[in-house]
Amino acid sequence: MQYAQIVLPLNLRGTFTYKIPDELIPFIQIGMRVLVPFGGKKIYTGIVFEIHDQDPETFVAKDIISTLDEQPIVPKEQINFWNWLSGYYLCNLGEIYRFAFPSSLKLESETYLKLKPNITIEFENLDINEMHLIQALEVRQLINLTDIEAFIAKKEIVKTINSLIDLQYIEIDEKISEKYKAKEVAYVKIPEQLLENENLTEILSKLNRSPKQKDLFLLILSRQTENPSGFIKKSELFENGNFAGTHFKALSDKKLLEEYYQQKDRLESYEGEIEDLDVLSDAQKSAKADVDEAFEEKKNVLLHGVTSSGKTHIYLEKIDECVNEGKNVLFLLPEISLTKQITQRLEKKYGKQLGFYHQKLTDFEKVEVWRRIKNNDVKILIATRGALFLPFQNLGLIIVDEEHDSAYKPREVTPFFNAKDAALVLAGLYDARVILGSATPSVESYYLAKKEKLKYIFLNERFGKVKLPEYELINFKEAQDSKKVSGNFSLQLIDEIKKTLHEKNQTIILHNRRGYANVIECESCGYVNYCSNCDVVMTYHKSANEMKCHYCGQRASKPKTCPKCYSENLNERGVGVEQIHEEISKIFPENEVDRMDVDSMRKKFAYEKLYEKIEDRETDIIVGTQMISKGLDFDHIELVAIPKADSMLYVQDFRAEERAYQLITQVSGRAGRVSGNGKVLIQTFNPDHSVFQLIKLNNVAKIYKYFLTERQKFHYPPFTKLIMIELKHTKEDRVNRASQFLGSILRKYLPEECILGPEKAPIARLNNLYQFQILLKLPRGKNYEKFKNRVLLSLKEFDEITAYQSIKKGVFVDF
Repeated sequence: MQYAQIVLPLNLRGTFTYKIPDELIPFIQIGMRVLVPFGGKKIYTGIVFEIHDQDPETFVAKDIISTLDEQPIVPKEQINFWNWLSGYYLCNLGEIYRFAFPSSLKLESETYLKLKPNITIEFENLDINEMHLIQALEVRQLINLTDIEAFIAKKEIVKTINSLIDLQYIEIDEKISEKYKAKEVAYVKIPEQLLENENLTEILSKLNRSPKQKDLFLLILSRQTENPSGFIKKSELFENGNFAGTHFKALSDKKLLEEYYQQKDRLESYEGEIEDLDVLSDAQKSAKADVDEAFEEKKNVLLHGVTSSGKTHIYLEKIDECVNEGKNVLFLLPEISLTKQITQRLEKKYGKQLGFYHQKLTDFEKVEVWRRIKNNDVKILIATRGALFLPFQNLGLIIVDEEHDSAYKPREVTPFFNAKDAALVLAGLYDARVILGSATPSVESYYLAKKEKLKYIFLNERFGKVKLPEYELINFKEAQDSKKVSGNFSLQLIDEIKKTLHEKNQTIILHNRRGYANVIECESCGYVNYCSNCDVVMTYHKSANEMKCHYCGQRASKPKTCPKCYSENLNERGVGVEQIHEEISKIFPENEVDRMDVDSMRKKFAYEKLYEKIEDRETDIIVGTQMISKGLDFDHIELVAIPKADSMLYVQDFRAEERAYQLITQVSGRAGRVSGNGKVLIQTFNPDHSVFQLIKLNNVAKIYKYFLTERQKFHYPPFTKLIMIELKHTKEDRVNRASQFLGSILRKYLPEECILGPEKAPIARLNNLYQFQILLKLPRGKNYEKFKNRVLLSLKEFDEITAYQSIKKGVFVDF
């Protein structure tokens, strides 16, 4: 007998064993979708993960009902990739299955039943449910499972169907209810036989009583005569408002016009001129030679290039080589806002061979990209992390740009994984190579490169030998004491902005905090407005005049009086990016000041409009959050100002200093990209802090040595492996007891020094769920696998306790 291990789209541990019926054995393959019964009530579409001949010992396996594909829909490499992700990140295969496919591609399987042709039914041998189903099929020919629930109890459905299939009275007719539909565009034309056989003068005289119809007919006639092979889009006829749908319908009813449809891709392809790539500088040629050498040695590369050193030029050269070898390229970016400029550069070279894939595409657009990848029509894909699960046929190169970015491992989306690490594994499965690129690599990647697990290539000069920006620290405490401040800005910083504006150049001001004020506080009683769902203070957004919770999205109007003591003495505390924007607009009323943060970029094409304004020099000052540190490549930004730099450092996170360094370096890289006269002003209460001093020195080796020394001293990655276990529940006492219990199980299997907690999370309640955390610090190397298996054993023991089954559990490996 043959059996298959099936992955179901459910968040359940492992795969499920099903028997392969004899008639399916010649056709079934790993990676195909199959229809299987599950839990006695439902039928699911699963993925074949493994085929074997080992009988299950403790149960009788159910039969696979049918296959849904003629060829595997998931490539072998992806199956192995899912397996690795599940094992490494301790997540379930069902979670990965749900995440990997666009929802329209999960082909919501509506199972239809029909009677077998030319059969004689012996009703006396049927039970009541079987009779009901046969009678219904005699009337309706096709019935889906949802309809059957109307006259057969849910728990009896699968049993009834299986019984009738065994009797060979009915069969499965699998109709896939596929939500995806190809986009069709309506075009119009005057029928050819009409132009050939009829007298046009006669037609026009018949239309004299309907002048609008006559004008519409003449318009289409003139367009068709001018360009006989061209297409006339129906929607274009009504754009200027001269004609209405009724005029068109009247002509159509008279058989004077014909409407027809053509399928069209939802994603526009570049149709312009194809351009050649730029010539590399000497430094870039040397770096590319090092990349080539590493690839020959089958080694992956960490390309550490200072901002504006031209890493993209090297990427383009390697992409070109890879495409010429007949292989495909995946170009990963941390977020969609960065795709615009790189897309413009690549589409001029590759035109329709270029595709892109990210979270802002509609589901139907994602399906179109998915299919183009499966058919090998896309040679280069620019994408965010979800593209790692696409069915690549011939992957040769993965480029992970801005590899340090935390957007590659968001904790809010399940399954949790780090796209940078996953890309290295996926490339290994396809025998492809990887380039990790960044001006500020993550400490872990830098450490791997220094241990020679990655080839380290350093580009230490800007393209065209342009000078790197100069850093200057402003002691804000001294400026306050000597009264040389205006609000949140020192007079020195204001003078530098004035000087930049006078030279007709642009300034970026970075403040990484959304909203206007962190909190609205009552001066009389100290009341602050907490979110009713979370243990966080609500942030005041002046532009919308409302309080917002940045965790659950709850909104409330700004209070006019204190809800507690009814005092009107309410003050704004803390500084958000809106306040910085307002302040700088008042200091420079004659200049154009724009804001770039999540709240101001919500509208469609908001990024594009702002990019155009900056490029056309219509904007003088751009105030923004960390969003402005990425992808802004403009010629006239000369000054970067960071008015409240300390707020980046004092965060409850062992990576706070690393992230502050990365953010400051990335945003400073926007300055002086052409002139070499860029300047960065860091305003701080603590200019002697190690991070600020090291940034000012601009010595990369010293900065990373400092980070690695600190990490080693306190046993943090890359010297240990971290696993965070987070438990959540609506009842605080229950989740507290559960976390203590899980802690005690872990202590049974792991040394005491490896376990920190359980403790309340830094934000104890989010979205009405109380959160407790256990942090595991495990040794690297061979012992890690042993310890990780013990963690899995502990979690399995915890899951067996019925009382704690309602507890939500999150496991974050290398978080």
